[in-house]
Amino acid sequence: MTYDFIDYPDREMLAIDLADQLAGDLRSALKNNDRVALAVPGGTSPGPVFDDLCAVDLDWARVDVLLTDERWVPEDSERSNTRLLRERLLVDRAAAARFLPICQGEDDPDRVLAALSEQIAPELPLAVVLLGMGADLHTASLFPGADRLAAALDPRAPVLVPISAPGAPEPRVTLSARVLNGAMAKHVLIFGAEKRAALEAAKGKPASEAPINAVLDGAKVHWAE
Repeated sequence: MTYDFIDYPDREMLAIDLADQLAGDLRSALKNNDRVALAVPGGTSPGPVFDDLCAVDLDWARVDVLLTDERWVPEDSERSNTRLLRERLLVDRAAAARFLPICQGEDDPDRVLAALSEQIAPELPLAVVLLGMGADLHTASLFPGADRLAAALDPRAPVLVPISAPGAPEPRVTLSARVLNGAMAKHVLIFGAEKRAALEAAKGKPASEAPINAVLDGAKVHWAE
């Protein structure tokens, strides 16, 4: 497994450069495809990247945006990644993009995921995916010890997998490792010495113990203290 590790002097420069790289990847994909898909994480770390990316001049009307994973909560919840996406990325020029939901917070995940997956499947493979990583080596909602981790890591996994993680207060839904790893361009965003050390410690571990390893090959890892 090989990946590029890019070390930035500060988080501001990382956000600017990463947004530029994501935009470049999208432009390249749009040259050869009528529509392209961009998958991004929730959480606080990618917010500054979204603030820069949303203002980029590209053909956003041909871009489908979806989350890599989501907590199964209503969109108006403070814990909703969809809410963050609408506030930080799907604004400015990027407001023209089409949003593909992976969650319907009022329903049981097992009842509606097939219909949501059917909307996403025609847009695969993803043109670009941006991922985060936790100090426990999870990415998206692929957590070590999660109840359906094996199913989500399976090469024949469906597009979306409902999953519950140890210590998480609500169920989640995640794009499967197959979908994430199949993206034409993969980027991973991490901050701080703890996560850098965790990434180093992940080398050689199976994806069942270090789910980040399911998507790292060929990725660019962007890091700043």
